[in-house]
Amino acid sequence: MAHLDFIQPVHQSTRRDYLSRVLAGNKAEFAAIAKKFDREYWDGNRNTGYGGYTYDGRWKTVAERLAKHYGLKSGSRVLDIGCGKGFLLKEFVDLIPGIEVLGVDISEYAIQQAHPDVKKYVSVGRAEKLPFPDASIDLVLSINTLHNLRLPELETALREIERVGRAGKYIVMDGYRNEQEKVNLMYWQLTCECFFTPEEWEWLFQKCVYTGDYSLIYFS
Repeated sequence: MAHLDFIQPVHQSTRRDYLSRVLAGNKAEFAAIAKKFDREYWDGNRNTGYGGYTYDGRWKTVAERLAKHYGLKSGSRVLDIGCGKGFLLKEFVDLIPGIEVLGVDISEYAIQQAHPDVKKYVSVGRAEKLPFPDASIDLVLSINTLHNLRLPELETALREIERVGRAGKYIVMDGYRNEQEKVNLMYWQLTCECFFTPEEWEWLFQKCVYTGDYSLIYFS
């Protein structure tokens, strides 16, 4: 298990006004709407989610770095848990001819709106019950998804990732290292159920016998 950061270019490309999200209205109501993971979360108002999640190529660099590190090639199987509209999978398809991509997401809306290049490879599903055989995936990914699960579901999901992965595994969650980052995260987040310090995340990984790699997003 190693801490590897492939996600910062995407994370840092987004400007965030933490205080405005709290002062914009009823944040509890915004969060309740966001947790439906429907149109309002992906393509509605910024207060309830992305404010419009469209393909812009920002995941290309991430795909390139992941492919290089994990040695992906034609015939490799990549699974993205919490794939959303499949933009990262689209980059893999463009980058590596012959790669096999798969994606699951709990959002029916996101799957319906998936990028045309990968729409046939993605489906509605949950991280806690992956419909894939043991050791059948070369690279299992879950980026900004697992922290949306409650702790019992999170433990099950980590064990599922370990079960289906036969080689690389890489997950990204929200975390904090100090009180300022914790406050910023709480101001900004809409859907998080679990967010911990690095030491707490590592404890959980060991408890769940997760052997893959990980990165944490900090809201500085």
